[in-house]
Amino acid sequence: MFTTAPLVALALAGTVAAVDPALLAKLKGAPTAAARNALLTADDVSSPVLRSTRTNSTTTQFKFDFFNAPEGATIPGGGGKLVVGGGATFAGVVGNSVAMAVAFMEPCSMNTPHTHPRSSEILFVVNGTISTGMIAENGVGFVGETLPTGSATVFPLGSTHFQTNNECQPATFVAAFHSEDPGIANSAQLFFGLPADTVGPTLGDLGVEEVVDIAKSIPDSLASSTDECLQRCGIKRPPQPTAQQQPRVSGNAFPSGSQASSAAWAKATRATEMEVRVIHAGKSR
Repeated sequence: MFTTAPLVALALAGTVAAVDPALLAKLKGAPTAAARNALLTADDVSSPVLRSTRTNSTTTQFKFDFFNAPEGATIPGGGGKLVVGGGATFAGVVGNSVAMAVAFMEPCSMNTPHTHPRSSEILFVVNGTISTGMIAENGVGFVGETLPTGSATVFPLGSTHFQTNNECQPATFVAAFHSEDPGIANSAQLFFGLPADTVGPTLGDLGVEEVVDIAKSIPDSLASSTDECLQRCGIKRPPQPTAQQQPRVSGNAFPSGSQASSAAWAKATRATEMEVRVIHAGKSR
C-alpha cells in the first residue's frame, strides 16, 4: 500500500535556491503569453540561480519539485509543512492564474482555520484520511467531511476552512487554486492581530492579559491537533512555533506592561522555532 513516509522524508530534506526576482519581474511585464514562454524556456539564462535549477538541456522553468522546493516555498509548523508552488516561487504559473500546494501532515496534525482571499480551492487526498470543515459566510451552516485516500472536496473563495489528520499515520493532500496568488489568512492569528481592546469585547469582554495569553499561544500551521489523538497514537506534543503572529505596530500594539510587550516572549518564540527546526532536520536524516 502506498505510504507518505518517503514523501515526508523527501519534503524535509532541504531546499534549492529561490526563483530569481528579476525573472519574475520580466514575466509580469511580458506583453504576451508567447513572450512569457520565451523567458521560461530561454537557453541563455544569465542568472546563476536560474542555471542551477536546470538538470539537462530540456529542463525549463515550467517544472516545480515539491520534494526539493525553492527557498521561501515551504511553510513549516509543529505538525508538518505546506509547500506552495505559486507566483512567487514557481515561475511557470505567472500569468496562468493557477497555483498548487502540497501539505505533508504528521500524525495528529491540523492545517488550522484559514481563508484564501483570492481563490477557491479544490483539495485531493493523496494518502491517509483527513477531516475537513468549512463555513462559507454568515448564516450558512458548517460543512464537515471525512476524506479517505482518493477523495476530494471544494472550499469556496473566502470560506473559513481547516484540515485535520486524526490518524496515527502521516497524510498528504494536494490543493489547487485558480490564482497564482491565492493568499492565506490564518483566522486566529488575524483576529488576535487586531487591537486587544477590540478582541476582548468581541469575545465577551475578556481582559487584556487574557487576550495576550491566548494570542501568544496560537501555534503556526501546520499545528499539532488534540491531546486525545496524541495520546491515542502515543505521541508527545512537539514544540509549536508561533512565527505566524501578526506584526505589532502602534495601532494594534499590546498595552505597555502586558506580557507580550516584554522581550521575554520574543526570546521564547525564537527558542521554540529553533526546536522545531532541529526536529525537522532530524526527520530528514
